[in-house]
Amino acid sequence: MKKFIGQLLIPAAALATLLMADLAPGHPEVTRMAAVAILMAGWWITEAIPIPVTSLLPIALFPLLGILDGRTTAATYFNHLIFLFIGGFLFAIAMQRWDLHRRIALRILRFLGTRPTRVLLGFMCSTWFLSMWISNTAATMMMVPMAMAIIGPFREHLDKQEARRFSIVLVLGVAYAASIGGISTLIGTPPNMSLARILEINFPDMDELTFAWWFRFAFPLSLTFMLIAWFTLSKIARLSGIYASIDKNYFHQQYRQLGKVTYEQRAIGSLFLLLIFGWMFRSEWSQLFPHPKYIDDGTVAIIIAILLFLIPSKKNPGEKLMDWTAAKEIRWGIILMFGGGFALATGFIESGLSESLGEQLTSLQNVPLWMLVTIICTVITFLTELTSNMATTEVVLPILASMAKAIGVNPLVLMVPATLSASCAFMLPVATAPNAIAFGAGEIKIKDMIRYGFILNIIGIVLISVAAQLVYI
Repeated sequence: MKKFIGQLLIPAAALATLLMADLAPGHPEVTRMAAVAILMAGWWITEAIPIPVTSLLPIALFPLLGILDGRTTAATYFNHLIFLFIGGFLFAIAMQRWDLHRRIALRILRFLGTRPTRVLLGFMCSTWFLSMWISNTAATMMMVPMAMAIIGPFREHLDKQEARRFSIVLVLGVAYAASIGGISTLIGTPPNMSLARILEINFPDMDELTFAWWFRFAFPLSLTFMLIAWFTLSKIARLSGIYASIDKNYFHQQYRQLGKVTYEQRAIGSLFLLLIFGWMFRSEWSQLFPHPKYIDDGTVAIIIAILLFLIPSKKNPGEKLMDWTAAKEIRWGIILMFGGGFALATGFIESGLSESLGEQLTSLQNVPLWMLVTIICTVITFLTELTSNMATTEVVLPILASMAKAIGVNPLVLMVPATLSASCAFMLPVATAPNAIAFGAGEIKIKDMIRYGFILNIIGIVLISVAAQLVYI
């Protein structure tokens, strides 16, 4: 049935939209882009064809439909985030090659114990904290390989269904905690900084949106959301009913069997710390170079990745910490999928579809303010499932700034909830980089992400709406 829906009904719906709808009279590109979005979203969800192949649709359809030319579309597939992915994936492969991920994972388990609920909480707290200070992508990239290493021992002591439920929520928990942690600080995720810039442009006489102000508002919200997300994932997956019959000393024994820390593990561990330092303090050390603004997280990831191919191994003379044979394990399908998400986001903007959707919010001026905030949170949350959070905020925030002026309210009442909601899309792999990385781990199907993500979307909408109303309304 799913294949039938994906292969026949989804294309039929997209074709009907293309031929029969007129979403923006005089601007046919808007309707054409909507048709492409329907087709891509439908095929991503139903997996009617391989997901990486669906991600290539913009290359074929954007030029044919006059949305974007071929060269521009192709260029959207590779940017600094893609190189951040590649660098992070190479580092993750190096950790696995020399068994460092297992050593780290077993050390975590020695501390946390063997209860699945505690393991999930430990991973979510760690990822949540990291993502406050470094990119959500980097935090997820660090934690997913560790989560994958921990899943293995549990599979040996759980039945197949229990192990699957645990593996799904553990990997998803890491991804979701990264997105939730990113909203805590002004530097945690790009939409937050975008909000600060757009506020300054539209309201030059307004007090500066400072780091301290944002942290006081967003940190309690983020912490509450993370704990509720952990509780929700645990309950849906029925983790409290899963009992792993693992002796309390099991992981201590497993750790001892690894032997002493090897030179290769120390080297990769040192590079791991260097990678964290590079991401966390990039704005400081980049000042040593002529053009510090040229350096981004992708630059740091590739620098460390290159070092892996230069440092020799002592265990295997003549080899390096990494070689290209091992590097071929990179999940290029996930790279293509995320590139397709970038292309889709660009198409939304260039065609005018994002602006058309955002302008629909201006018709809500007479709606009670508490309801308006809730509607904005809902629209932004689900819109971000199909386009990047940065693209969404860049298009919608100026519209909300104009709306705030028109109805005479503090612009933060509308713009802060919208910004937070743009980082709280949990249903689709292309919605956020953490979602894409989690999906790339191979433990999750899209239907799993939709099942858990939809519930967290609703929780996020409620929490953000309530937080905004407590502060402003």
